[in-house]
Amino acid sequence: MMGKNLAVLSCVAAVAAALCGGTKAHAGKLPLPTSFEAQDGVQVRFDPQARRTRVAGRADSRQCFSFTLPEEWRSIAGGMEARLKSALSGAELVVNLRSSNELRGLPQPDLASRDAALLQRDYETLLGRPAQSVSLASLAPGAARWSATWIDAQLPAGPMTIEAFIVPLSDDWVLELSFSNLDAREEHDALVRSLLTGLRVQQGSSCAGHAAF
Repeated sequence: MMGKNLAVLSCVAAVAAALCGGTKAHAGKLPLPTSFEAQDGVQVRFDPQARRTRVAGRADSRQCFSFTLPEEWRSIAGGMEARLKSALSGAELVVNLRSSNELRGLPQPDLASRDAALLQRDYETLLGRPAQSVSLASLAPGAARWSATWIDAQLPAGPMTIEAFIVPLSDDWVLELSFSNLDAREEHDALVRSLLTGLRVQQGSSCAGHAAF
């Protein structure tokens, strides 16, 4: 359902009013309901010669991460969430960091599954109804794909699937990534493979400059 158009509008007033109808989007367009706590946000830099964009972020003074995306991507929102948009296709990527402190008390055995459980709970609260189908699958070492589908006649656009990629950076932080506005599944899968393969996590003094380019 990745390419299926949805009539979903994220309303500004309140989370409870997130579904208002009237705007077309794609699966995964709803914002990840988490807090992005990196003080300096995410840095985005396009290399016109290499035709790729480097993205770097810091969880705290001791942990940072970076990855690359093909072609040019631009930062269009920061603060509570970092949102990037492709200059060519209009595809979007939301980047969120979640502290493992938020996951304490959940019964799942590891950070990725606890994060997935909290994502599911948050979205079910946001949408006001349980998901009919939920999946959590391991991908590259240390990464997982979570998805949930709602099949409900009361939703303004019918069936809807939300997807996020979960990468535990350490025992303290989890990185959440969500693509949207990608019509072709092949393009989506290629972007995910490229991002996860190139993801680099740094520790200690190398993060003093906030994963400097």
